[in-house]
Amino acid sequence: MSGRVLRLALLSAAALLVLAAPAAAAPTVSWRLIDERPHDPRAYTQGLVAHGGVLLESTGLYGESSVRRVDPETGRVLKRVALPDRYHGEGLTVHGGRAIQLTWLEGRVLLWAPGTLAAAGARAYAWEGWGLTTDGDALIASDGSDVLRFLDPVTFAVRRSVAVRDGRIAVPRLNELEYRDGVVWANVYQSDRIALIDPATGRVRAWLDMARLRSRLDGRGEVLNGIARDPVTGHMAVTGKFWPRLFAIRLAGRLPA
Repeated sequence: MSGRVLRLALLSAAALLVLAAPAAAAPTVSWRLIDERPHDPRAYTQGLVAHGGVLLESTGLYGESSVRRVDPETGRVLKRVALPDRYHGEGLTVHGGRAIQLTWLEGRVLLWAPGTLAAAGARAYAWEGWGLTTDGDALIASDGSDVLRFLDPVTFAVRRSVAVRDGRIAVPRLNELEYRDGVVWANVYQSDRIALIDPATGRVRAWLDMARLRSRLDGRGEVLNGIARDPVTGHMAVTGKFWPRLFAIRLAGRLPA
């Protein structure tokens, strides 16, 4: 093989390696613990959202699902409404004066008055219910896959969807969601990580590793799940399924672009 042919072969091989290599993965960024408070250890937390100075919480499991108003400082359940036994509660958000709660496999959305938890109707829903939030315009929903759907808040029709990627790697099992300051925070089911996602593209901008919170749970609790703007500190509140504590956190630095 001539030198020129060899050089061309090497350049071609290098180009193939570049094309085959995954794009740079998103960094894991630091965070700081601001506060910790009680949380009902019997709550199988599925959705969490701040509204009117309190936390609204959706809990799951058949025969135990509920929607609740919770004091964010004491963890005291101010009001609890049990769901019918046939429903498994999932994601929860507030939009247009309604609390909107997903169910898991039942194909129903339950509507509530957020200030009183009076029932306000139900709607059909076409996907598995996992996480739910809003950017103020659309509802943003997950279904346990790597896809986020942006839904019309009245008709629940899909306006658009994005596939969530860390570099070129799909990020499945997206669960509880919270939108804040142009970023979707997403629990990844059965992990202690939160993905910070660009809602325009689905690109993961950064990760949060919350594993060190487990040392504060005394061995109790299941998976990390539950993200909301903290009504007390204005930062972010996180908890988990059957967790006896709720934690207020903030990013230690600026989020990568």
